[in-house]
Amino acid sequence: MDPLYPFVFAGLFSPGPNVILLTTSGALFGFRATIPHIFGVAAGVGVIAAASSLGVSAILLAYPVAALVMKIAAASWILYMASTLWRARPADPKARQVAKPFTFLQAVMFQWVNPKVWAVSLAAAAGFGAGGTLLTEALRLSSAFSGINLFVCLFWAAAGTALARLLTTPRAWNIFRKTMASALALTAAMVFM
Repeated sequence: MDPLYPFVFAGLFSPGPNVILLTTSGALFGFRATIPHIFGVAAGVGVIAAASSLGVSAILLAYPVAALVMKIAAASWILYMASTLWRARPADPKARQVAKPFTFLQAVMFQWVNPKVWAVSLAAAAGFGAGGTLLTEALRLSSAFSGINLFVCLFWAAAGTALARLLTTPRAWNIFRKTMASALALTAAMVFM
């Protein structure tokens, strides 16, 4: 088996912004409503993996100012989402009507500021090349990331949906929401590692 696949699986399955957001979306909105988010993440990580393979990550490494701007934007966006989740009141029927799961495009765009996806794709591009042409390597990484991450996303959204059955009181929802918001905020620190 190509060692790229277990590396990508381990990198994408472990907790990070996507895992936290998909689990939360599954719990709050249900599996069906989370499907655009699932497919958006799978497509977005494929684009990032291809971009890493084509040298975008090398450009970011070569120009520290650009990398710093991206890191600050990523951390800010993640902290904004965490604070929004922290303040939300999902047990309140009015709040549930206002809150909505990510759309496909929002999930794709989030990958551009997701530090974990960049870190895993950079490591994969640097360490798991198969010696093909630039385009072949980009397609190989893109398909590995998208294909594996689709199943990872399906798992975490389903886990969140199943977890919702245990969250039967407003207090339980509040604990879940604040725990997920805290975990998401902690992932902002990954940006600077």
